Amino acid sequence: MIRKRTTATIAGGATALFMLAACNGDGNGGAGDGELEGATIIVGSKEFTEQRLLGQMTAALLEDAGASVTDQTGLEGTATVRSALENGEIDIYWEYTGTGWVNILGNSPDDVPEDLWTAVSEADAENGIAWLEAAPFENTYRIAATEEFAAENGLATSTDMAEFVQANPDQGRICAAAEFIARDDGLPGLQETYGFEYSEVVEMALDLIYTQVGEGCEFGEVFSTDGRIVANDLMVLEDDESFFVEYAGAVTLRQETLDEYPHIGEVMEAVSAELTNETMLELNARIDVDGEGERNVAEDWLTENGFLD
Repeated sequence: MIRKRTTATIAGGATALFMLAACNGDGNGGAGDGELEGATIIVGSKEFTEQRLLGQMTAALLEDAGASVTDQTGLEGTATVRSALENGEIDIYWEYTGTGWVNILGNSPDDVPEDLWTAVSEADAENGIAWLEAAPFENTYRIAATEEFAAENGLATSTDMAEFVQANPDQGRICAAAEFIARDDGLPGLQETYGFEYSEVVEMALDLIYTQVGEGCEFGEVFSTDGRIVANDLMVLEDDESFFVEYAGAVTLRQETLDEYPHIGEVMEAVSAELTNETMLELNARIDVDGEGERNVAEDWLTENGFLD
């Protein structure tokens, strides 16, 4: 029987395929060409660090291109921000392919196509939502323990973890956010795939988990591109049964917005192509570990890489 203890709670598309013109001449170039003059764009994001960072990148780029931007970043949970997009309360936000396939489009995490971005983008086109080309980073769910605890107990994979929890239920607690606890591609599916149950699920705000692994829980839900993994000496366990779906980051926006302002696609895809796992880990760490602001980190990286003048 799982006992659930709550400390603090947060609630953790296809475009018509089109050929994009080469962006901004030679090299990366800045977005500031005025092609979005007169556009009013509402930028959203979910509440966690990487999402707020990506939202601030988006806002900075669109403002530099001449748009008037309203900042609605930091909305709580996938359901909230997606509903806002569908209802026209926001115009654009970054989503993840796995979330699109399972949570938004309602498909099973056991039935994932090989080309997930194409499948998601084509299906979501029917909802009037466009998915720009996915970035080369993947922010997927993972389970982590402290490096010391993993080494002491011979834990390298999720199978190792499942066997350990079954044999040691007094050390089988997981810290997780509300969204992960409820999602089919989160806790329920993870336990089903690996044939075990955590002895206790400690629900807490996502940002608290990284420091609570090894304190309030033996295990914790983490995001694979979160800089706090390294900062808190955590070891990410291998998903040896390949349960977790691919979560490549991609810009999603209302198709009517893209049709009216196709330059958004050019601006955003040029930047998206440069966002690797290593880049996102570094930028997320600057915020969560070093204490820098999302907007400052976003503008600094965009300027350094030639996307802002």
